[in-house]
Amino acid sequence: MMQRKLLYGLLLVALIAVPVLGIYPLFVMKVLCFALFAAAFNLLIGYTGLLSFGHAMFLASAGYVTGYAMQTLRLSPEFGVLAGTAAATLLGFVVGIFAIRRQGIYFAMVTLALAQMVYFVFLQAPFTHGEDGLQGVPRGKLFGLVDLSSDVALYFVVLLVIVAAFLLIVRIVHSPFGQVLVAIKENEPRAVSLGYDTDRFKLLAFVLSAGLAGLAGSLKVLVQGFETLSDAYWTMSGLVILMTLVGGMGTLFGPLLGAALIVSLEDRLGDIGGALASLTGVGWFRSLGESVTIVTGLIFIACVLAFRRGIVGEIVARVRPLRA
Repeated sequence: MMQRKLLYGLLLVALIAVPVLGIYPLFVMKVLCFALFAAAFNLLIGYTGLLSFGHAMFLASAGYVTGYAMQTLRLSPEFGVLAGTAAATLLGFVVGIFAIRRQGIYFAMVTLALAQMVYFVFLQAPFTHGEDGLQGVPRGKLFGLVDLSSDVALYFVVLLVIVAAFLLIVRIVHSPFGQVLVAIKENEPRAVSLGYDTDRFKLLAFVLSAGLAGLAGSLKVLVQGFETLSDAYWTMSGLVILMTLVGGMGTLFGPLLGAALIVSLEDRLGDIGGALASLTGVGWFRSLGESVTIVTGLIFIACVLAFRRGIVGEIVARVRPLRA
């Protein structure tokens, strides 16, 4: 426990020092948003055992609502983020009512089908501007005082919100409610026999996961200043699954590491390809940036074969016998 707290403390210190170290704040904020998205998804699959193939709809719905509220309705950033998070939470409640009636692959297919319906709504809705998306979303001033046009100011606001959200996830996981979720994942019939209304617990877990994913989407549009259909497409749901499985499903730190690896790979793959092309003289490497899905797929296959519990899961499994 002490080692875990020390690890998180060092990570927090490193994140606080990012602007001082001269690291690009926008990139780190993007990683943090996806880390929260993956942590929210992990709350559902890693601790409740529910595989959702439609979590992108919560990320995108919050992003569109936040972008519209701030760009068209001229709301301040705090109300825009709250509106986006509330919209994703409400959507999660509606979707959850239908989805939790099924289990296993049927649950996954229901979430995928509903997510595709939401995608086509966003494609046709006038306020989303279709394939053009929302562009030029202003950052505004937080509470009318903090000017978020500064990347450094926005970075610390985003960091504070995401740390608070992560602490909430930690509290949920280690609460009696979280223990019931784990019991449902391990053996749902036994949890029912103990008198728990498992459908109610699963619905609440789904809504919490959707709300936290929505918070990630709201912060993401605040950071990047735009929202597009790519966030609502099914490939984004696949990407968050990849982040969670690579990092370590059912661990607190795993999704954070998985998100950092995948986002870094997607952002830097073109640079890596250029460097490899210069070193080897093979021009094919320059096309790596366009083939990011192939590379991430290969990484996923390698992790499944070599790290079946994910990177963090394997480390924990190897260290635990040594402690004993």
